[in-house]
Amino acid sequence: MKQIVCLATSPWYPIPTRKQQVMSRLPDAEILYFDPAVSYLAPLKDKSAKEKIRAYRENGVKPQENITVYTLPPVLPFFNRFRFINKLNQRRAAGFIRRKMREHGFIDPLLWVYSPVCCDCAPLVPHSGLVYDCVDRHSAYGGQMDPAVVDRMEEDLTRQCDAVFATAKPLADRLAAFNENVTFIPNGANYERFAQAAKPQPVPADLEAIPQPRFGFVGALQPCIEYGYVQTAAKARPDWSFVFIGTEKPGADLLDLRSLPNVYFLGLKPNEELPKYLANFDACLNLFAESDLSKDVSPLKFYEYLATGRPIVSTPQPEQVLQFAEIIQIAHTAEEFITACEESLTDSRAEARMEQGRLSSWDARVAQMREILRKDDLL
Repeated sequence: MKQIVCLATSPWYPIPTRKQQVMSRLPDAEILYFDPAVSYLAPLKDKSAKEKIRAYRENGVKPQENITVYTLPPVLPFFNRFRFINKLNQRRAAGFIRRKMREHGFIDPLLWVYSPVCCDCAPLVPHSGLVYDCVDRHSAYGGQMDPAVVDRMEEDLTRQCDAVFATAKPLADRLAAFNENVTFIPNGANYERFAQAAKPQPVPADLEAIPQPRFGFVGALQPCIEYGYVQTAAKARPDWSFVFIGTEKPGADLLDLRSLPNVYFLGLKPNEELPKYLANFDACLNLFAESDLSKDVSPLKFYEYLATGRPIVSTPQPEQVLQFAEIIQIAHTAEEFITACEESLTDSRAEARMEQGRLSSWDARVAQMREILRKDDLL
């Protein structure tokens, strides 16, 4: 059985992202999945981080028979600003990874990574091949980082790789300058799960009291979301309801939206419950503000929306949504957003959206990855 060590940027629990979706579809490989490390400064912003810092000492958990999940040791802060700090962090991480590899009998596994910081870890972990799955323009996140340092780490990582995947065309184009084996593979959807929303579903209790029509957004409430369009529409159409499902991230300015009586925040929901909510939305919202980050993102929620067949109202960001322009509503301004929401209420293109969702399933995406890796004798 093939062995894979995955260094992820998202914890396995509670929200399944590209990392979990890909790894869970490799049943013929034994996988060690490492949750990202927590910074020693994290408890200053998040009290629950203290427990996360201790968690790396715990035994691994097994979400699937062939997958064991561990958490990397906590790290020194400012590693995205000073390369020498990243090297110290990654040296410690590599020691932890090697120890777990020995415990599981791993010898020269395929090393599959998701972050530029891994450039300083990969040379310290024995491996038979190196894969970088690039899901974001990491240097565009802001905060305590030096974009030039992050970009250089990503360049160094890409040059080491045997194969590189990228979720957006601009990401793939940039990385192709450093490695000739780069493939553009967008995010996908758990089609079987989200296609359930195409059938009548019971209305969740916290949604039942919210009047229709309901325009719903599912995903992280990040600063890169275009909240202004919703604010304008909510004021112009007080008879419409706007529903947000997801966790508020630092930097997101939601104060004005929270003051509006027809805007609702329902918090984070288990992934398996989302089809019930989506089935009872009149339209799904994909709202990215124009920015360096949003132009290179591959919105996982968008492909999940497609799988439901529900009408979709979207901004023109990121660029990859434009290929679906014939089956969704696209709004370039707040005024167009109101019109798009209105038109979505009579949209009858559900079957076409579901077909595109099926073609964009995680099964299809992972099959494409496997084919590339098999051709290169990596998997």
